Amino acid sequence: MRVRTYIYIILLTGYFIGSCKVHRTVKTPAAITSDTTHVKSPDSTRISREFVIQDSVEIGIYRIFPDTVTITGVGDIMLGTNYPDSGYLPEDSGKYLLSNVADILRSTNLTFGNLEGVLLDDGGTPKNCRNPQKCYLFRMPPYMAGNLHQAGFDVLSVANNHSGDFGPEGRRSTSRILDSLQIHYAGFDSKPYTIFKKDGIIYGFAAFAPNKGTASLNDLDSARKIILYLDSLADIVLVSFHGGAEGKDHQHVTRETETFYGENRGNVYVFAHTLIDSGADIIFGHGPHVVRAVEVYKSRFIAYSLGNFCTYKRFNLRGENAYAPIIRVYTDHTGKFLEGKIISAIQTGLGIPVIDPESRAIKKIIALTESDFPEAKIFIGDSGVITYIQK
Repeated sequence: MRVRTYIYIILLTGYFIGSCKVHRTVKTPAAITSDTTHVKSPDSTRISREFVIQDSVEIGIYRIFPDTVTITGVGDIMLGTNYPDSGYLPEDSGKYLLSNVADILRSTNLTFGNLEGVLLDDGGTPKNCRNPQKCYLFRMPPYMAGNLHQAGFDVLSVANNHSGDFGPEGRRSTSRILDSLQIHYAGFDSKPYTIFKKDGIIYGFAAFAPNKGTASLNDLDSARKIILYLDSLADIVLVSFHGGAEGKDHQHVTRETETFYGENRGNVYVFAHTLIDSGADIIFGHGPHVVRAVEVYKSRFIAYSLGNFCTYKRFNLRGENAYAPIIRVYTDHTGKFLEGKIISAIQTGLGIPVIDPESRAIKKIIALTESDFPEAKIFIGDSGVITYIQK
């Protein structure tokens, strides 16, 4: 009799549990996906407790967070173009272009870069150019995206002045190829942001530029609303912007609106601070094709320009234009800055990034940061370690 009673209790308990829907506290059920490529296992974890009410039953759920999240950012990427002809493509499908730095890019929780151009075999609607031989339009064959995937890139900005080089056909092809490889991206005006999950962290990512067809860098109100929305859903909000004037004569953060070739390239200082005030955690800038200063504002990291990273054959890589820093940002699971690390790389030959034994990118970023942000509470050592000095 006692045995039958125990069996009845067990069956009844199982039925009750099976009848209840148990949901995790996930902020965006439909938008979050998981990508386990290049997973870095944390050495230690922190536990945060959340509660959800479902059918009047309160259930405690534990999310396990790493103590430290490592996010790596690089600048402009253009792996070769078949326009105006195939003479601008690297040999062996460009598989060797990132080989010298791939281990660094893969050994991190999340890796970001700026995709400067479109992924398209042929066709498209080229931007108007009087002389195609002197016009810089970048059409990378789709197989090039496989090189980015193999090198460890998780998320890319498509907000820049070359993402519209081949019209809507180029944008559609780029989106399709990146989707097929599960590389996250944002920055088109049709897709200003994305939300995804990796290694237990929910990321929000948005990208902005002053160019047609992209999420606008100069519409601060709209940008702010996007960040507020992402901050309500994600653990860490990552932002990319393509802004500021170009070239070695424009390496300083002026804290004013910058114009170049008659185009409003934004006030990147006001933009970055406004978005951090709205909930952004890390901001990676690019566009000037040279490096700029870095800053920590309200315990959140800003790199005002990461320069050129891997830009094959069609870019000016003389002098400081060749500096290709790799910046690692270490945060807690909320995006709060803990430490940073500049890894000094430089492009050699036709545009191949390698580690620079002379650490020229580190030295340049130190000098620019000391000049442009003398009030900044950070210290950058000769080895590239960035320390936040809090009072």
